[in-house]
Amino acid sequence: MLKPKRHRQLAEINVVPYIDVMLVLLIIFMVTAPLLFQGVDVQLPTASAKPIDPKLQEPIVLSIDASGNYYLNISKNPTQVISAIDLSTIVTNELKRTQGKFERQILVKGDKNISYGKIVQAMVLLQQAGAPNVGLITQLDELK
Repeated sequence: MLKPKRHRQLAEINVVPYIDVMLVLLIIFMVTAPLLFQGVDVQLPTASAKPIDPKLQEPIVLSIDASGNYYLNISKNPTQVISAIDLSTIVTNELKRTQGKFERQILVKGDKNISYGKIVQAMVLLQQAGAPNVGLITQLDELK
């Protein structure tokens, strides 16, 4: 007489769903990581001022590196040098697009080693583009 074979249950964890979750997380991090880097790397001057309210719309940030090149965070490629004419055009179009909806902050992020005149030229370009007011970005003064 043949004994019926007893099938034992396998006590293994199915890892396929864990792999799926890890791949989704990897894709999410790969997509969001470039968004965390905003603009170009500049050495900001230090000052004690209150930080920007995070509840407001993302500001338009004009970065000026130590060589005097302009970079705009709302351009097609924020890490590519932009000309003064393109800067004026892009900022004018963005301000017209958001006019009446909310007030868009416009900030200049200039390297501390650049001449004051280059910062003023950038602020004049932004004013000619229709910016009602322009702020300056600094690093927090840690001496206090």
